[in-house]
This record gives sequence, C-alpha cells and structure tokens, in this order.
Amino acid sequence: MSPTPLLLFFHIAAVSIWVGGMFFAYVCLRPVAAVQLEPPARLRLWRAVFGRFFPWVWAAVAVILGSGLIMMLAVGMKDAPLHWHLMLAAGLVMMAVFMHVFFAPYRRLLRAVDASDWPAGGAALAQIRKLVGFNTVLGFVTIATATLGRWLIAG
Repeated sequence: MSPTPLLLFFHIAAVSIWVGGMFFAYVCLRPVAAVQLEPPARLRLWRAVFGRFFPWVWAAVAVILGSGLIMMLAVGMKDAPLHWHLMLAAGLVMMAVFMHVFFAPYRRLLRAVDASDWPAGGAALAQIRKLVGFNTVLGFVTIATATLGRWLIAG
C-alpha cells in the first residue's frame, strides 16, 4: 500500500491550517479588532493570537515540508512535474517570510507589549500585517499551482 494518500492528507491539512489561519486573521479578525479595540487592547489581543497560532504554523511548516519532499523524492526530483517545483519554491518563500515574521517583527511586538510601548507595538504589528497579507496571497497562488498546475503549466 502506497503512503501517498496519507502524506497528501497531512500535506493538505497543514496547508489548510496555515493558509486558512492567515486568511481568517487578515480578512476577518484584523478589520474587526482595528475598529473595536483601542491600541493597547488590540496589541495584547494580537500578541495572544500569535502566541496560539504560531506553534501551529511551525508544526504545519514541518508537515508541509516533510510530506512534500517525501512525495517529490518518491517520483524523483528531475521527474517531478514543473508545477511541483514551483509549489516547492513558493512554499520555501512562504516559510522564509514566516520565519522572518516570527524572529523579527513578532519579537518586537512581544517586547513592545511587555513594555507598554504602544507605538513600537503598532509598528511591529503593521509590518506583520503586510507580511501576512503577502503570505496569504502567495498561499493561494501556491494552492492554485498545486491544484491547477498540470493544466496551466506545460511540463
């Protein structure tokens, strides 16, 4: 029995958690929090939300990368379709963006909220917002590449 269906399930489940979480945060939670909450409460909310979401993203990144590489290596890197390579490249960019968010602006957000430095926290959150927006769009492009790539890309 081939492990591919199980690997594909874990791969898609992890993508759903990560990209779906970013979509929810960016499109649903962010606009409401911006209107309903003053900066101190809004920054504390985001600190707590990211504190719960980012461990899931780390797990999702590990599952996506691991399952994707196993499936790709099973067919051979040179024999894998072009859209698989494009999906891998986009995924690696998304992972790099996430790691930057986690280790730079998110750390600044944590320090700012802990120090009640609301302007610095707002600046860090604004940078996170832009990067999460970029990653959300790239996530949907990656999903499109994964699902439609065989029809859109020759190779």
